Amino acid sequence: RIHTDFEKKFIKADVVNWKDLADNNWWTKARENWKVKMEWKEYIVQDWDVMLFKFGG
Repeated sequence: RIHTDFEKKFIKADVVNWKDLADNNWWTKARENWKVKMEWKEYIVQDWDVMLFKFGG
C-alpha cells in the first residue's frame, strides 16, 4: 500500500549525503551551503543518501 501511494503522489525529494548533513549540522545549514539537491522520479538513489520526500494531495 505505501509503495502505491509513493508512486501516485510523489513530486520530488530533497537529497543530501549523510556526511554533508552531519558536517552542516542538519538540513537548514546544508541547504544554506548548497549541499541539498532537489531530485525527481528519475533519480537513482546513491549509497548514504538521506532523502526528504515531497508528496502531492
